Amino acid sequence: MMQVRKSMGLQAALALLGSLVLISASRAAEFDCMIEPRQVLELRSPIEGLIDKINVDRGDIVKKGQVLAILDTSVDRVSAQIAQHRAKMEGAITAGESRLEFAERTTKRVDELMTKDYISDELYDQAFAERELAEAELQDALDNRRLAELDYERQMAIIKLKTIVSPVNGVVTERILNPGELAEAGVGRKALLEIAEIEVLYVEVIMPARYYESLSVGMPATIYPEVPAGSAYEATIKVIDRVMDAASGTFVVRLEIPNKDYVLPAGTRCQSRFTSIDDSAIASELEY
Repeated sequence: MMQVRKSMGLQAALALLGSLVLISASRAAEFDCMIEPRQVLELRSPIEGLIDKINVDRGDIVKKGQVLAILDTSVDRVSAQIAQHRAKMEGAITAGESRLEFAERTTKRVDELMTKDYISDELYDQAFAERELAEAELQDALDNRRLAELDYERQMAIIKLKTIVSPVNGVVTERILNPGELAEAGVGRKALLEIAEIEVLYVEVIMPARYYESLSVGMPATIYPEVPAGSAYEATIKVIDRVMDAASGTFVVRLEIPNKDYVLPAGTRCQSRFTSIDDSAIASELEY
């Protein structure tokens, strides 16, 4: 009877040990992780100007190409109108064409008279000089019209640059400047807005070096975020760092999660589980 009890006790102990091994193996493949935006953009103006309007605020969802802010363009529009008017002025060109036409008729007559020795060399040279002057004046008028056209195009390009649009789908995380303030161009200048792209999220996982050969790009994983509580998301490995941290003996894995409905917030802690590592870990523990 005592022997039977011992046998039963041993079986229960082995069963419990087997359960602990499976739990330990399963938990060994869960790793802490952090969910981050795909990118965070500091949106600056490409050109200096006074802010006229800002159409969004912190927390607003924005679409690629959406107008976010407009700089004051009143002076630029006046300059564009002046340039456009100059480009359409035909008076100088018409006068130049008439003068050239007259000079060409004059030189033709002078040339005929010169062959008969009816005029002096001085009058002959003067007629041809006047024709060259008329050609130069017409070309000058044509050049001025082209410069006016280019000036108009430049002014319109400036006006376009003063309309700030979103380069991505995302959410406004910070509104830094306000209407009436000066938007400055260039790196290091204060940004207008900060936008996070969260339609696709990155998951950064720090893993022990012993799992390096168990992973490959494209491999699936399951992510359990703190928020929303109790939820699970399928992710895919996109990057496996090729440089390890020698001090900690770890490497970083980056995964991607689709988040088109923006349900999953960035900046959330999570747990990650890799099915392939679970299987290998369990097999290893059972063989042991």
